[in-house]
Amino acid sequence: MRSLILKDLYKIGNNAKTMMFVMVVFAVVLIPASGVESYTFVCAILCSMMIVTTFTFDDNSKWTRYSMMMPVSKKDLVGGKFVVLAIFCLIGSLFGLAVSAIAGLALKKITFDLVGIGKLLFITLIALVISLVFGSISIPLVFKFGAEKGRVLLLVSFLIPAAICFGVYQLLILLGIEITDLLIFVLLCCSPIIALVWCYIMYQISCRIFAKQEL
Repeated sequence: MRSLILKDLYKIGNNAKTMMFVMVVFAVVLIPASGVESYTFVCAILCSMMIVTTFTFDDNSKWTRYSMMMPVSKKDLVGGKFVVLAIFCLIGSLFGLAVSAIAGLALKKITFDLVGIGKLLFITLIALVISLVFGSISIPLVFKFGAEKGRVLLLVSFLIPAAICFGVYQLLILLGIEITDLLIFVLLCCSPIIALVWCYIMYQISCRIFAKQEL
């Protein structure tokens, strides 16, 4: 699986300069107007979307068909994509953190103390979780419909988690559970575990879809 991961990272490296330029432009636009929070989220989500680009490279080079001649299984191919997604999300979150910290201090959007640093780190963690959730939905979609159609269906990867969160919110109201700041904080603290469970579900769905495909 290591070679599969390195293959995707090497190929996407050619687009790294373009992506970095885009994120710098977003920093100039978003941080002064909306603060560091929105920028960190944008960085993480943009990088998570690069996983679809790796599928495009694979389709253009017929890599998936050739890979079946190698000593790798379909589960290895699927697992490699999820590991690459996690790397992309982590890079995007850390890049957002670094730029947000520098620009936030320069523009006095954050304070350089325990509270300010803690808040920025917490935002980065949530951005990582959200990008993992969004990105993981795109993988089974691309396996099912292909890279080009998968790009069009990327909107679904944003709507599904939003719809689930809205459904949970309505359920809590229906059950008479008060939405307090403490409850929101607890849910946010549990979000990394929720994201891991979600990614595992998406992994299993992707494996089932890919297993049925004829290459």
